[in-house]
Amino acid sequence: MQIQVVKSKIHRVKVTGADLNYIGSITIDEDLMDAANIIQGERVQVVNNDNGERLETYAIPGPRNSGEITLNGAAARKVSKGDTLILMTYAFMDIEEAKTFKPSVVFPDEATNLLK
Repeated sequence: MQIQVVKSKIHRVKVTGADLNYIGSITIDEDLMDAANIIQGERVQVVNNDNGERLETYAIPGPRNSGEITLNGAAARKVSKGDTLILMTYAFMDIEEAKTFKPSVVFPDEATNLLK
């Protein structure tokens, strides 16, 4: 049997942009993606602490050391610039592996979204 567990988490980043006219996705500073072990195209759950919205999209890398967190396409309607988000990815694994698995959790600077 396999279960789904948290694989990656970027805790409390600020939305830097919302681009309704983009095809879709969330743009994440590539340094944050690397630190959280998130790959391009991976499904990302977005939790908005300011309005309670939850949505899923996929990750695309933004410029390194930029702090960029931009919601693109329809998801742009679910956020406002400056909202605080938690970004999570999940992985399937067998129960025994899940018992010892340690997710990649990143706590960026809340003012800049940069790695501390």
